[in-house]
Amino acid sequence: MTHNSVPQWVKEAIFYEIYPQSFCDSNGDGIGDIPGIISKLDYIKKLGCNAVWLNPCFESPFQDAGYDVADFYKVAPRYGCNDDLKNLFDEAHKRGIKVVLDLVAGHTSVAHPFFQASASKEKTPYDNFFVWTRGWQEDTGNYRFISGIAERDGYFMVNFFACQPALNYGFCPAEYPWQLDMDHPDAVAVQNELQNVMKFYLDMGCDGFRVDMASSLIKGSNAEYGISLLWNRYRNWLNENYPQAVLISEWCHPAAAIPAGFHIDFKAHFGEPGYSMLTRAEKELINNSDLPAGLISFFNESGKGDARTFLAELSEEYKIIKNDGLFGIISGNHDMGRLRGNGRSDAMMKMIYAFLFSLPGVPFLYYGDEIGMDNTHGLGNKEGSYNRSAARTPMQWDGSEKAGFSTADAEKFYLPVDSSKYNVESQEKDPDSLLNFVRNFFALKRSCKLLSNEADFRVLYCESNQVPAIFERCIGGEKMIVAVNPSNMDCQAEIDISADGFEVVMKQGEAAFSGNSISLGACSFALWKK
Repeated sequence: MTHNSVPQWVKEAIFYEIYPQSFCDSNGDGIGDIPGIISKLDYIKKLGCNAVWLNPCFESPFQDAGYDVADFYKVAPRYGCNDDLKNLFDEAHKRGIKVVLDLVAGHTSVAHPFFQASASKEKTPYDNFFVWTRGWQEDTGNYRFISGIAERDGYFMVNFFACQPALNYGFCPAEYPWQLDMDHPDAVAVQNELQNVMKFYLDMGCDGFRVDMASSLIKGSNAEYGISLLWNRYRNWLNENYPQAVLISEWCHPAAAIPAGFHIDFKAHFGEPGYSMLTRAEKELINNSDLPAGLISFFNESGKGDARTFLAELSEEYKIIKNDGLFGIISGNHDMGRLRGNGRSDAMMKMIYAFLFSLPGVPFLYYGDEIGMDNTHGLGNKEGSYNRSAARTPMQWDGSEKAGFSTADAEKFYLPVDSSKYNVESQEKDPDSLLNFVRNFFALKRSCKLLSNEADFRVLYCESNQVPAIFERCIGGEKMIVAVNPSNMDCQAEIDISADGFEVVMKQGEAAFSGNSISLGACSFALWKK
């Protein structure tokens, strides 16, 4: 289906992901909140980010850190109120910053009134808002169901945790007696309710949505076709009524998500192995059972990791999506270990950012990654986080005991402050800090059209389990070459472009481009422009 073009602001966006409970606490209760976020908008702007992705902030029992929603129309009291959220939109817009909300579209909490009604033994208008079998012994196929905790005679389907019943958007096609087709009136009612939720926040001033588990709404043997139909419907509605709103999918399969109606889909850690193999092949850095044990990340001093898988995936998908949508290129997120893991140096972190954010796509910087916050292991489960707690600790604004996060007693903090030395205050004063590198790189990205989403992309050199990795961006006869060598040894590669006319615009370590040969010293990168 042909769509209107991606809004210009989306093409130029640099996102900052905020996990609200861990960002900034304004009222001294140990939990981050929306007024705290508002107080840091100038910091975000100075960082070079012009868009914010806010993880779920809705009413919830917090059995999955807010991804279990009990009221889609109400901000959770621990974060503030709806007026605070409206104020966030207004204050962000004054600074030229867009705000995108996390939309948990596929499920609710078991505490949601709609689910409570559907789970009762009485007939209600919400009986088919969720996926139930017709009896507690009925065949459920290979779907995940829960039974024994409701008065209703039947199993209910879950989307992720047991506390997250799947909303019934319909099946494509319905194959069991308990399933509804997508065009069944009850399934359409659920579909319409999601549109109502989006309208509510768009009218409040929200600039779009990152959709959690975006491919999970439609079930069935032809689910991908059905989910494409559904999201295309929403996209067409947005095009007509809110043409500047963005749809971002957590699908992690851009070749499917962009034709399905999304403006952006993430290159991330599930669905495809390439991203994990770049930076998080090691098991302790990411919860990814799809990768075999013993792998080494490409951004590793050994020089034996693999970037080719990622760049091959990106190249093939780029051909499919480049005229219709964009990649979301992430530093990390709330579901994976931080890049600092395994003791990565600032030099390695800078190289990773130079590589990732020179690629075609929209950068998404996870809060704290700009200062290189580390993982804090051994925290246990916090609101369904399990090992993900390691990357969800409070933002470190200064070097004090409480890191400038909150005035509360430390034992009241949502999670403990990481004991590492990385903080905003100290890095502000150091021109060579990671924080200032990120600011400088984003300034270059905003000013240089060769690093924009308008510029074409081509891999020039990348071999499996070898360094370096080299790619090209070009537009209007101008070219930029990006080359990285994460290893602790010198390397060299021949490419099909001559060095004539190229000048270095940014580099780290030793880098030379002569004739058709690029030479890189240990732990070095360079960007050349012509």
